[in-house]
Amino acid sequence: MNMKALLKIPKVLSVLILSIALSSISCEDKKSQDPVNTSEKSEQQDSIVEIPVQKVEPPIVIHYKIDSLNTSVELDSFKDRYSEAQQKVIYALNRIDSRRVRVGKNLVIPDTLFDDIFNYAPFPENLKLLSDIPKTVLISQRVQGIALYENGKLIKWGPVSSGKRSTPTPNGLHYGNYKAREKVSTVDEGWILPFYFNFMNFEGVGVHEYELPGYPASHACVRLNLTEAKYLYDWAQQWELTSNGKYLHKNGTPFMVYGEYDYDAPAPWLQLAANNKSNEILESELRTLENYKAAYNDDEKNKRDFREKEENGLIAMNSKIK
Repeated sequence: MNMKALLKIPKVLSVLILSIALSSISCEDKKSQDPVNTSEKSEQQDSIVEIPVQKVEPPIVIHYKIDSLNTSVELDSFKDRYSEAQQKVIYALNRIDSRRVRVGKNLVIPDTLFDDIFNYAPFPENLKLLSDIPKTVLISQRVQGIALYENGKLIKWGPVSSGKRSTPTPNGLHYGNYKAREKVSTVDEGWILPFYFNFMNFEGVGVHEYELPGYPASHACVRLNLTEAKYLYDWAQQWELTSNGKYLHKNGTPFMVYGEYDYDAPAPWLQLAANNKSNEILESELRTLENYKAAYNDDEKNKRDFREKEENGLIAMNSKIK
């Protein structure tokens, strides 16, 4: 090997070594960067939260028709066509009990039948003006219905028969007073009133179970189906009295009675066939309820801490029982 060849070998080796060194550094840089990039990508992926798409169910639109039971054949067909649960719903919508279904009767019937009357409520599902009252009873004389609310949310409703034209149920803000599993009527001792809950003490007016004829028929009391009467009996709060029973410590559940029944027009529920919104609460009725609510707010006997304030001498004298 000549001298020039020997001199070229170190140069070649130097280039080769430098090339290997640079390649090694480049690989290390890639290795050191890869975990960081992977971590960043992972964090980015983890920060993306998939929000499930919620399906908004459209409200159920119910329409009604009038079914005329003109013959015994049509009456039998009606009873065969609907289940027992569906018949109860139809009776409730027509404010009657089963004994009132006979030949010649006109019935309003929804095109969609559920086994629960709740879906046909003529009352708002949520009533904001009642949201700060634990329990409220609404009685609409116009549509002959009762509704139970808890903090403004409708929990139950049903048909009623309020006072007839000559002995109407007094409208106004009343309160649950006392109750009795059975009470003898002051009008006729032969009338036994199951699940009686009084809301006008001296007048003797309250709610109770009794037959529903499909129009206002009582002597000022409000008749209910057995289901609603039993439920309200256990659900509503009675008044709180002093130990001697002479004075009122705290009001019971508010009973708000409103509206006027139109005796000269077809029954409101029959009007649903022409207008399925005709039984909904009116603006004028809402204003009446707002006035009742204002009176409720002004009454110190509705405050939750009433008894405590009274014991501390902050309230002078209890109200006499009315």
